[in-house]
Amino acid sequence: MTRRIGICGLQLRLAALGNNWATVAGNIELALTRFPWTRMIVVSELAVCGVLPANAEPLPGPTESAFAELARRFGVWIVTGSIFERSGDAIYNTSSVLNPGGEVVCRYRKMFPFLPFEEGVTPGEQFVVFDVPEIGRFGCTICYDIWFPEVCRTLAAMGAEVILRPTLTDTIDRDMELTIVEAMAAINQAYIVDINGVEGGGNGRSLIVDPEGHVLHQAGEAEELIPVELDLERAALVRRRGFKSLGQTLKSFRDRRVEFDLYKSRAHSAEYLASLGPLEKHGHSRVVAPVPAPAGEAVG
Repeated sequence: MTRRIGICGLQLRLAALGNNWATVAGNIELALTRFPWTRMIVVSELAVCGVLPANAEPLPGPTESAFAELARRFGVWIVTGSIFERSGDAIYNTSSVLNPGGEVVCRYRKMFPFLPFEEGVTPGEQFVVFDVPEIGRFGCTICYDIWFPEVCRTLAAMGAEVILRPTLTDTIDRDMELTIVEAMAAINQAYIVDINGVEGGGNGRSLIVDPEGHVLHQAGEAEELIPVELDLERAALVRRRGFKSLGQTLKSFRDRRVEFDLYKSRAHSAEYLASLGPLEKHGHSRVVAPVPAPAGEAVG
């Protein structure tokens, strides 16, 4: 059985505060012209509307509809990266998945906004997977979600063989983030497609990792189209035989005797976690002491 799919990630030069629709749409058309075997496009986090929650749109809304038209026009799956979604009084960081008919298959709301920096964004509460017919199951994450191993483990337990991760990382923790992506792929025996932007959209270095943690491609820090073909039978084989025909982590997790009390009740760990203090930005006092005058020099 052949279960291969061509995926093209778009690591694009983006404006953090502007609308990037023309850049994203133009590069989708370019990618599909250059790599016509592509069946799925993955865009980076907050690529189109930028990083300001003030630009939030309802869903369905104009940006999602524009993506849907492209999906219909080219007959491909599109993972929209994400936009800020306004729903009542709440704002979510939400990724939409569109099928080749332009239909919204699912929407995923980021479970772990990058707090305290991603202020005013409400966490999502639902794990989301979707099926590409005759290919396999895909799981949705966004950026900071990867730092919480329970997210990828849950998606793997739901059958996801590919985990999609649009991100907007422009900070100095990118090196560690890439290490975590590789580890999550190996631990969950899944492909991970990690797509970052550049300039206002991130610091690049998008990453595609296979189910044994091997890097299939790591981009640089410039704009780049990233076409890869993933073989989902490879993920199934690794899960059956184990990592390098050794550790069969998903089977061992399935057959575990231990129940993780940590997750049964927040009270189980409340005392220690409460001792860590509030979730707030770290910073020094804004009060600036006067600079002493050099010896012998009058002040005032």
